[in-house]
Amino acid sequence: MKFQSPLTDAFRSDERRTEAALELSSVSYSYGPRKALDDVSFSIEPSRFTVLLGLNGAGKTTLFSLVSHLFSARTGRIRVFGQDIDRNSGPALRRLGIVFQARTLHLDLSIRQNLLYHAALHGIGTRIARQRIDELLHSVDMSDRLEEKVRGLSGGQVRRIEIIRALLHRPSLLLLDEATVGLDIKSRATILKDIRGLVERDNISVLWATHLIDEVGNADHILVLDKARLVADGTVADVLARTSTETINQAFSKLTGVTEVMVRGARP
Repeated sequence: MKFQSPLTDAFRSDERRTEAALELSSVSYSYGPRKALDDVSFSIEPSRFTVLLGLNGAGKTTLFSLVSHLFSARTGRIRVFGQDIDRNSGPALRRLGIVFQARTLHLDLSIRQNLLYHAALHGIGTRIARQRIDELLHSVDMSDRLEEKVRGLSGGQVRRIEIIRALLHRPSLLLLDEATVGLDIKSRATILKDIRGLVERDNISVLWATHLIDEVGNADHILVLDKARLVADGTVADVLARTSTETINQAFSKLTGVTEVMVRGARP
């Protein structure tokens, strides 16, 4: 199964790839006295799979909430392909596709109804929306499930529909927050492979937030969040070299002080 985004030639053009896909500059955020993000800065290259790795509570979801403009950064600046998320939120948000950790599909609506509703929110006409929905469902072998209610789908199928929904408006940057939580090993591997395929085939930029070490690939850009601070930023090879370690498991342990790392869905 492969998610296939029906991209235009304009989407693939080099002209739209001159800016960083996502750039954070000195971003901080607090919930009362508790600091959730502390002076976080990084940038993500276009057409790259980037893993945001951190324990639960490290600040990953807060970061996603700021990038998606659910919250406003009190200090610092966030840009999506050069567009400031606070000063020019409309153009910035149109470049984003988002899959949050919590399930957000309406369980008693059909797949078609859920997707058409989302398309309408993005101003996509019914004819074009139906065409994109058909193409995307066909790419994951779920065309025959179009009229089924979401309530009857498996966890992995629900995630696939949420990802399809995030792709309907042809985003340039796809954010996924703990997208494989609660799924079995096979479903996790399939979804991860499919998202990596989007980067390779369609040049979509991806920020994949996870607490699971085994979801990091050797070719990935990796960001490590620990207790609200960014403690690593670079390729896997960079992070291993800077920590004088041989595996990401060892590097993560050294960076965070956690001795029992997360693999195959296990939590510390």
